[in-house]
Amino acid sequence: MGSETEYGIHAPETPTANATVLSARVIEAYARLTSSRQAEREDESVSRRAAAGWDYSDEEPLHDARGWSMPRSKAHPSQLTDVAPVLDATAVALAHGRGELDYSDVESAEQPLMNMVLGNGARFYVDHAHPEYSSPEVTNPRDAVIWDAAGDLVALESVRILEAAEGLGPVNLYKNNTDNKAVSYGSHENYLMPRSVPFSSIAEGLIPFFVSRQVLCGAGRLGLGQDGRGSGFQVSQRADFFEAEVGLETTIRRPIINTRDEPHATADKYRRLHVIIGDANLSQYANYLKFGTTSLVLGLIEAGRVPRMQVFEPVAALQDVSHDTSLQHRVRLIDGRRLTAVELQWLYYEAASRYAEQSGAGHPSLGDGHTHAVLQAWEETLSWLERGDERAARRVEWLAKLKLLQGYRDRGGLGWDDARLGLIDLQWSDIRPEKGLYHRLAQHGRMDLLADDAEIAAAVSTAPADTRAFFRGMCLSRYPRAVTGASWDSVIFRLPGQARSTRIPTREPLRGTRELTGELFDAHEDAGDFLRALLQQ
Repeated sequence: MGSETEYGIHAPETPTANATVLSARVIEAYARLTSSRQAEREDESVSRRAAAGWDYSDEEPLHDARGWSMPRSKAHPSQLTDVAPVLDATAVALAHGRGELDYSDVESAEQPLMNMVLGNGARFYVDHAHPEYSSPEVTNPRDAVIWDAAGDLVALESVRILEAAEGLGPVNLYKNNTDNKAVSYGSHENYLMPRSVPFSSIAEGLIPFFVSRQVLCGAGRLGLGQDGRGSGFQVSQRADFFEAEVGLETTIRRPIINTRDEPHATADKYRRLHVIIGDANLSQYANYLKFGTTSLVLGLIEAGRVPRMQVFEPVAALQDVSHDTSLQHRVRLIDGRRLTAVELQWLYYEAASRYAEQSGAGHPSLGDGHTHAVLQAWEETLSWLERGDERAARRVEWLAKLKLLQGYRDRGGLGWDDARLGLIDLQWSDIRPEKGLYHRLAQHGRMDLLADDAEIAAAVSTAPADTRAFFRGMCLSRYPRAVTGASWDSVIFRLPGQARSTRIPTREPLRGTRELTGELFDAHEDAGDFLRALLQQ
């Protein structure tokens, strides 16, 4: 599993700045930082080196899990993620720090760096008009939380460097999902699944789960409707932007179930379930429950044990649940039942608990080490939500934000449409620990944590040990001069004196682990020696 986070971006001193250009400068700043650190390790003068680019050769964004491919001529430009983004001449000039009227030698200026692969196995790049961090692949929800939070530190370091080096003034990044001006940007999840599971079974099993999951992992949002003009507070940042049940799109006509069939792995064995309905979470427990409960429900679907139910008009139900912070709204099912979102979640929890007990995965000491912990957190949090227990606000992000905003409302007699509340909502998601209100609560012990600062900081430069991300990250960290490109399922080497590059496929997600390749890296400091030994295996 893994996450993708598009950060909201804003330069307060240059509010009309081109967001794509700003995002490119964020990536460039981090490339300079990593180059500087590498030069220090090698005891040589600092110079900007080209970071490893992205290998687009296996990208298939228009292939649909329902069995067809969308013609490129009919695709929205935002769907064409299989080609590198290109800035026009004006944007190139701005990206290189030139004034708006100074475009001398612009034709010879290089395109700014808009893609880089990191030493922790992640990807950091410009996606549309946002800096995006895509975490490395992990095998459990706790690691998903850690490497997702590491992305916030990567983004934070980037803007710190940018502000200090270029005199732009602050460039602020926000881990949220909307500007409240009718624009939404994504926080996506990815889950590896067997190709043998019919996609129709996945969609049927997940729709009621996704309609109700937001009560556990919604990030909370001030305002109702896509433009946020409706007065009030809601559970989810993303719910109002969904318009379809199932579909290929991600930025228009957003569907509850995304059908992009781009496995980034051995295609006849695996599919990658691309989930676009989640909110960007700062709360570690909300993120943990998002990944953990979804993973367990996918296990139920694979085993044919998922609860059988269908929601009447799922898109409307999704938004109705989001708009009801009392959690009393009853979702209408096709069979006539009407259940609250919490009651729907209990049905999934009970099915997952029974299956885990029967399979042995949920045993506290003999199980897989993660299922029991997820089930326990799921049960506790649902119980607290059901009873109105204040402990829920230490985990559930929308509830923590609502509690904070309500405190301001009570003290100042503020209506939900007061502009000051909008500023507080935005400041909640500021990734700067000295400014972000979530971070301030966490620093004061008012949010439950799963991982400490040291674990997250280590994940900025260290890849997960138990997936192919270890191989990718080690190649980038150990042999940065020799690696010219990478993707989720490849690493490309170009050695001095070589006329051609060597592309190493990495299509098996559980190969390339530390256990399988660690000794090989330890034995070879030289990239050429490493590559020769690897190819002889």
